[in-house]
Amino acid sequence: MRRAALRLCALSKGLPTPARGLTQGSQEPQTPRIFHIREGKTSIHMGSWHVQDKLREIVGVSTNWRDHVKAMEERKLLLSSLADSQKSLSPRRMKDSYIEVLLPLGSEPELREKYLTVQNTVRFGRILEDLDSLGVLICYMHTRIPSAKMSPLSIVTALVDKIDMRKKSLSPEQDIKFSGHVSWVGKTSMEVKMQMFQLHGGEFSPVLGATFVMVARDSENKGPAFVNPLIPENPEEEELFKQGELNKGRRVAFSSTSLLKVAPSAEERTTIHDMFLNTLDPKTISFQSRVLPPNAVWMENSKLKSLEICHPQERNIFNRIFGGFLMRKAYELAWATACSFGGSRPFIVAVDDIMFQKPVEIGSLLFLSSQVCFTQNNYIQVRVHSEVSSLQNKEHMTTNVFHFTFMSEKEVPLVFPKTYGESMLYLDGQRHFNSMSVPVTLRKDDLVKP
Repeated sequence: MRRAALRLCALSKGLPTPARGLTQGSQEPQTPRIFHIREGKTSIHMGSWHVQDKLREIVGVSTNWRDHVKAMEERKLLLSSLADSQKSLSPRRMKDSYIEVLLPLGSEPELREKYLTVQNTVRFGRILEDLDSLGVLICYMHTRIPSAKMSPLSIVTALVDKIDMRKKSLSPEQDIKFSGHVSWVGKTSMEVKMQMFQLHGGEFSPVLGATFVMVARDSENKGPAFVNPLIPENPEEEELFKQGELNKGRRVAFSSTSLLKVAPSAEERTTIHDMFLNTLDPKTISFQSRVLPPNAVWMENSKLKSLEICHPQERNIFNRIFGGFLMRKAYELAWATACSFGGSRPFIVAVDDIMFQKPVEIGSLLFLSSQVCFTQNNYIQVRVHSEVSSLQNKEHMTTNVFHFTFMSEKEVPLVFPKTYGESMLYLDGQRHFNSMSVPVTLRKDDLVKP
């Protein structure tokens, strides 16, 4: 997990209580768990933990690299504590996993340095890390065993389904609050709904909404493990649960129509053919002679690349590279790509469909390749491909594909594919852009810089 800290504290005056759907229908309303995110050491305080210490406490691992490896070996003893079926696990409610997390940028100025951009805004890459950490902790709250000192489960991020920005910019001088809970449960997977707010005029106003999918694996992180079922308690929670089922169906349908599996639709084929005709040289009328239309850029000229060496410092509690770190690096490269392409500072609008296909091992070489794949008016759709290789093995394996939607301060050029492969990237980018739920009327001053 990220080297931020979560500190358990009492319910503070002025912080809103859980959403209505998480407080209705209970004979004994519970006080929500509220944490603080902080960098470095906190003062000694009863009931206080750092986020890593809290998660290490749940999983039973050490902060020391060598001891960490030994502790992971000891987790094998927890295999016998895993459930044989989901039916043997006690059902949980949405309020059981509800957490509020405070990022005190305004009240603790020394924290701002890690979150500050040169434009005096909040680094969105750091927010991605915090959301990933929060999602894991929420799932451990859902699956916790009160009588057990350590959890036999290994919970990892499988998918970032959607992150949509609201009409609020992020100020580094005002406190930020996160909240979230498990909203849907399968046999071995959990959907987590999270929201982010920022203090404005004495109240927390919504900034973004996020949907993550987490999966539970066994103590050694080698195979799937069952999780507690989820029981909605009122119509609002039933609607959330139903939406989780619909999200699962949508993801399956989207995957089945992937351009890596089936041909483009008739409308998409027409789009690509029209773009091809627009690039023919009118002087030669030849398939081989291509020219760019006015205010356009070849897709092949919109690329940026980077390389990261995966050091132990960036490991998570399961001895792999932290997913939030991967998202932050991919986002920052995507932002640089959009900035270079559009000629002005871009604003993040949406993050979509980040699939964690393979874990990244410590010591790997991480190759990130970013490319503009679709544009429309002020919008830039950027795709980042992530792959790894070991220092000994030169074979590259894909680990992630990231999709980011940015809005530029001014209208951007059109991007044109040259090859069939680039045409498929264009259509894939168009599909992700069209799935964006943020209204296209968002103003640039309502959005978030890196």
